[in-house]
Amino acid sequence: MKLSKKLKLAAVFLSAIALTSPLPAALAQFTSTPIPAEQVVAVAVPAGQVGYSLTIVQQIPGKKQCFAEKGSQPTIIDPLWTTFDFTNSCLRSTDSNGYSVSLDGQDNGLDYRLDVVPKGNELQLVANSYQDRSKLVVGQTFGKPPKGEYAKIQLNPGWELTKKVYQGKVLGSFLLSGDSQAIAAAGGTIPQPSANFSDIANDIYKKEIEQAVALGFIAGYKDKTFRPTESLTREQLVSMAYGALGTVKSVQLASLPSVPTQPYADVDSSRWSAAKIQWAKENDVVKGYPDGSFKPEQPVTRAELVVVLQNLAKFANTKEGKPAELKPTQQPKAFSDTANHWASQNIQTMSAYCGVASAYQEMGNAFQPDTPAARDYAAAATLRTQECLTGGKPKGEMNMKEGMQDNMKEGEMNMQEGAQDNMKEGEMNMQEGAQDNMKEGEMNMQEGAQDNMKKEKMNMNK
Repeated sequence: MKLSKKLKLAAVFLSAIALTSPLPAALAQFTSTPIPAEQVVAVAVPAGQVGYSLTIVQQIPGKKQCFAEKGSQPTIIDPLWTTFDFTNSCLRSTDSNGYSVSLDGQDNGLDYRLDVVPKGNELQLVANSYQDRSKLVVGQTFGKPPKGEYAKIQLNPGWELTKKVYQGKVLGSFLLSGDSQAIAAAGGTIPQPSANFSDIANDIYKKEIEQAVALGFIAGYKDKTFRPTESLTREQLVSMAYGALGTVKSVQLASLPSVPTQPYADVDSSRWSAAKIQWAKENDVVKGYPDGSFKPEQPVTRAELVVVLQNLAKFANTKEGKPAELKPTQQPKAFSDTANHWASQNIQTMSAYCGVASAYQEMGNAFQPDTPAARDYAAAATLRTQECLTGGKPKGEMNMKEGMQDNMKEGEMNMQEGAQDNMKEGEMNMQEGAQDNMKEGEMNMQEGAQDNMKKEKMNMNK
């Protein structure tokens, strides 16, 4: 064997050892440092047939100007860096070698891919998970730019652009850094495996919490809890309702409205929830109080939750070109404590609409309409509304994520509770009485079928 070949093999062997051996603790000790907002911009750059790509540009203070901004909704970026040799004036990253996602101080560059994708009448910066096909909406342009124009991506609350730091040295790589607690508080979503939640194991709504988190319209907290018994506030409800509506495939939501003035006397236009509250106001999903206030931080009652979800479902129906009124899917419930309540009719209607309104803790006949709505029931009730609107086929994280490695096709069904966990497309659910039509082979039996038929092979070659 030639020496050069031996050296190559040795290099491969040493590389394998390096990849499979634990890294020294110091190598993992990366931190980050914020970048002044006026010095850096995330840009949606036209990319031909691809659509748009992400470029991040940082201005070096005191040097030649790298970019200029004009207009709003969207803000157009003048890419000055393309007109001169920007080496000593601008720092630029155009792909995953130069930027990555960081959540709660950990570099998640190997977990997420950043894409700029069209959504309604705007572009969104989305972090797509390689592992579980979930997505995080990191920012948006609030409008679609004219063809060929560069647009500024406004980062959502809880996200900021930072630089990676190692042993006190600022590196060239950018981080899109997210604080999951701040994102959740602002109504954004951080998909988390439900198994990480330390406080829902015995919750009656555990399964529905898991599904709601997977869809992305509600999230857990930084300390790996869900806090199921905490009360939901009015602004959190608006954010959750808007997020749930975004998972209904047949409903195309326009970009959130601008908020030049206060939607309500106690909701400043700069508040994190202002745009969603304005949207809810304009579409009669959530209303304010007679005194002109909204009371964004006030806990929502169970009755108010149900009324908002009814309004949301009606809005979705009209967007689909259907009558607004909701069709019952089951018999209404007769609650013992709602007859004289202001929301009595709403509660009865939603009890017949996929069981959105159900007894307190799913026991007895009391609804407890004036009790604050806990996060666990709010997640369950919103999920039931979403399932009634989608027929059990949610658009969100359960369906295709464009470009993911498994190439799941849009339209694959989210299997209902009680169906086999691993049924593949094309497999047949054998019905009682179908024995005379069985072909040679093993039968994939549907869980819970009444005849309890066992798998068997039929010899047809007599």
